[in-house]
Amino acid sequence: MLFGFGFKRSTLLIFFLHGLIFTMLLLYKGIRNENKSSVWLAAFIFLCTMYITPFMLGYAGWYGEDPYRAILFFVPFQQLFLVPPILYFYIKSSLNTEFVFKRKDWLHFVPAILYGIYSLIVWITDKIVLDEYYFYANEQDKDFALWYQIVGFIMMMLYLFASLKLYAEYKKKTYETVSFADSILYVWMQRFLIAFIGLLIIRVLFFILNPEWANFGNKYWYYLAFSILFYYIALSGYMHSIKMNLPFLPQLSSSETMDFLAEAEEKNDSSKVTEEVEVSITEEDKIFQKQLEYFMESEKLFTNPNLTLFDVALKLNTHPKKVSYIINKGFKMNFNDFVNTYRTQEVIKKVTSNENASKTLLGIALDSGFNSKSTFNRAFKKQTKQTPKEYFSQKN
Repeated sequence: MLFGFGFKRSTLLIFFLHGLIFTMLLLYKGIRNENKSSVWLAAFIFLCTMYITPFMLGYAGWYGEDPYRAILFFVPFQQLFLVPPILYFYIKSSLNTEFVFKRKDWLHFVPAILYGIYSLIVWITDKIVLDEYYFYANEQDKDFALWYQIVGFIMMMLYLFASLKLYAEYKKKTYETVSFADSILYVWMQRFLIAFIGLLIIRVLFFILNPEWANFGNKYWYYLAFSILFYYIALSGYMHSIKMNLPFLPQLSSSETMDFLAEAEEKNDSSKVTEEVEVSITEEDKIFQKQLEYFMESEKLFTNPNLTLFDVALKLNTHPKKVSYIINKGFKMNFNDFVNTYRTQEVIKKVTSNENASKTLLGIALDSGFNSKSTFNRAFKKQTKQTPKEYFSQKN
């Protein structure tokens, strides 16, 4: 098989092979563990791997000789209409383990299907019907057509925006529902989205800074930068799939709470219920506030590191949305910050009173309901405007 080894094609070959390896690993892990998000990520990594393939093979001499040139011409390696929805459904399946791909979701893949049909028509016409280059008379790969690259870039921007919006809604809902939000907000998801934004930014920068962008040979540094970023996504994504925390959704058994935690598409129904609750508790909110404070202080509910809005609602014998409304309106904060306020105060109380002299500060924080050092540090600084070290140094 023709493959002229050299610096450019060899470096891209390394990323190509690793991309295929991570694709198979993620696919195997997703199927074995019935983890939908790993399968979607495997598809994303595979498409990124295919994206650099024409340049790896092009630098190796494939565009210069038949039948290799025909393979590059007629195989749609750069699936610019397929990558964006794959990205979106990876985010969606990661943030909601109950997500089920529905028939209407196929609409997202209509542009990719149409482009696939177009590529098939081109192949049939040029290789079977006419047996000569008609569509490829100019000998330029259709994957690099300006219209396709521009429309594909716009689709990526739109789906990236939709993914960011999805994550923002998830983040807000999480802070309003559980007291361990920092543990399940998927730092990896933030890094993944940042890395994908980086992919788009370097594409724009290379297009602006490289006046000879249209020349095949001058795109190498862009594809190298792209390869490094997608390799980071593949490596980090696989590590995340191994050690990721269990999501909080399956831990809540109440159907009411599950409805409350439903995804953004049910947002309209949720807002209606909230409005109804607001009307019904206007005269009782202060009583509920006092009851809530009593249970938090007397029974120290906050010391439960897995405390949820549903747990508090059971204590108050009311609907979770009612508790959420009381906290939002009466205390001017979300549920996560509300609980962490009590935890922070408990840490300060125990340290200043020398109640737990034999324990470390982290040990006291864990006893007070925090589930990690990083969560404790963030919450403490948010409440006191100082790190624990700075705060207690001043007190001493």
